[in-house]
Amino acid sequence: MSPDPGNQKRALRAELRERRQNMTATEREQASEALTRNLIELTTELSAASVAAYLSGSMEPNTRPYLNWAFDNGIRMLLPISREDGLLDWTVGDGTTEAEGLYGMPEAVGELLGPIAINDVDLILVPAAAIGADGLRMGWGRGYFDKTLGSMEKCPPVYAVIFDGELVDEVPRERHDQPVNGVVTPSGIVRFS
Repeated sequence: MSPDPGNQKRALRAELRERRQNMTATEREQASEALTRNLIELTTELSAASVAAYLSGSMEPNTRPYLNWAFDNGIRMLLPISREDGLLDWTVGDGTTEAEGLYGMPEAVGELLGPIAINDVDLILVPAAAIGADGLRMGWGRGYFDKTLGSMEKCPPVYAVIFDGELVDEVPRERHDQPVNGVVTPSGIVRFS
């Protein structure tokens, strides 16, 4: 009998969560600075005028310095709001106003634009627990981003934002899992063919 991908994912998520919790403040700060540079490079390279991103939680790679840069440079930032039906709604973030979302994660506050608002962006940045070398994304288990990406008619480039060491040989696969076009880590940008 082959191992259950759900159980494999739970074990891997627990390990990754522990690794993130063990990072020092200095390691986080250095990762944040390098990550911000790489996110700016990717956005500039793609000439993205509109980006779907997210407010990072305390254990995630810090997206806020990048979001601040984007706001300062007139890039339209769509930020997700979790809905109880498992879909993501979107709002245009102002870079300062936040509230606690459904699962205790930080979310932007603003006018709700509906789940299809994401169809108009030039770049999508998504959180992840790990990414396989084939581009398969393993999230944290709620399925919001898989549903969103799986429902898009034409998808702009999608990049996962992860720490170094979270790009792994492979992740356990389930049918609903969606691949990404690349990853942004503190040490660089990796694109999948």
